[in-house]
Amino acid sequence: MSDDFNMSMRKFLKQVGVTSQQAIEEAMRQHDTAGKSYAVKAVVTIPELGVTHEVDGTIKGQE
Repeated sequence: MSDDFNMSMRKFLKQVGVTSQQAIEEAMRQHDTAGKSYAVKAVVTIPELGVTHEVDGTIKGQE
């Protein structure tokens, strides 16, 4: 793969990670999350390529 591809991929994934973390942290601050766990799903799509990638997980509230 080309350097341009790798750089654009890394830039996109960094943006997804940083902005997702910020959004989740903000939501957690606005609610009483102590002792609770939350199901979470991330979905990345590339419609032109017919790609849909889902990642499921759990985020624990702050103690």
